[in-house]
Amino acid sequence: MPENEAKIRLDRFLANKLPEYSRSRLQQLVRTGFVRLNGATTRPRHLVRSGDKIELTEAPLEKIDNQPEPIPLEVLFEDKDIIVINKPPGLVVHPGAGHRQHTLVNALLSHCPTLSGIGGKERPGIVHRLDKETSGCLVVAKNDGAHRELSRQFAERSVEKIYLALVAGKLRKAAGVIEEKIGRHPVHRQRMSVASARGRPAKTDYRVVCSGDQASLVECRLYSGRTHQIRVHLHHLGHPVLGDKVYAAHLAKNFPRHMLHAWKLGFRDPRSGDSKSFEAPLPDDFTTAMKMIRES
Repeated sequence: MPENEAKIRLDRFLANKLPEYSRSRLQQLVRTGFVRLNGATTRPRHLVRSGDKIELTEAPLEKIDNQPEPIPLEVLFEDKDIIVINKPPGLVVHPGAGHRQHTLVNALLSHCPTLSGIGGKERPGIVHRLDKETSGCLVVAKNDGAHRELSRQFAERSVEKIYLALVAGKLRKAAGVIEEKIGRHPVHRQRMSVASARGRPAKTDYRVVCSGDQASLVECRLYSGRTHQIRVHLHHLGHPVLGDKVYAAHLAKNFPRHMLHAWKLGFRDPRSGDSKSFEAPLPDDFTTAMKMIRES
């Protein structure tokens, strides 16, 4: 190992060297013994040093054991490698604690039974996710080759991700860039914060599409993929997303969910390398909420 790469976390070192793997996947491989440091099992946070020998063995693909459910999907595009959907608000992406059924994964298994097994039995085909309440574009891999290539693009931050957000108030600047680090809130562990001592770099470009005295429609372009990034950055700017029960509960009562929509998604086709771009139509609750901008 080069001297200048010593004394960083093992999972971060591996993520830098293997962009086709997500960091969470690498952490899972370390914890389950498929990564060995100097011949021994270790932990994701172990600091690697010059001279260390690191061995990674890919874990066998886990059998998908979720049950298919005939949940309707709005398909924006589909071929033998990928499927792009317009995720409705309120739909959880993959099974987890408290959500064993009625997820996007259950719906996908009904629509296309063969999904990539790299994500494990809980997350087959899933290369990125949207919060339960966030609507919009989401791409899923239908085979392992597509999964690896899309994961690499997300890891390298080469995927175009543009969101629309309805926020409180009228912004002073028509456009700008927010580059505040984001990490776990030091007190409220379910929240993220720009005040975290262990924050990681995050960048969001924003542009005001239209505004009234009470609310604004803002286009946000992500250059990183931190948890709750847009919601945290806009809250820090003083214009929280309307309906956000976590970061602006006092503004949430008149909205069915936080008003955030993954509007556009662009990436390179995992097989041909051609550029692909998709746009998800706005759901009804979002267009209804937009009326307050025109009426204010």
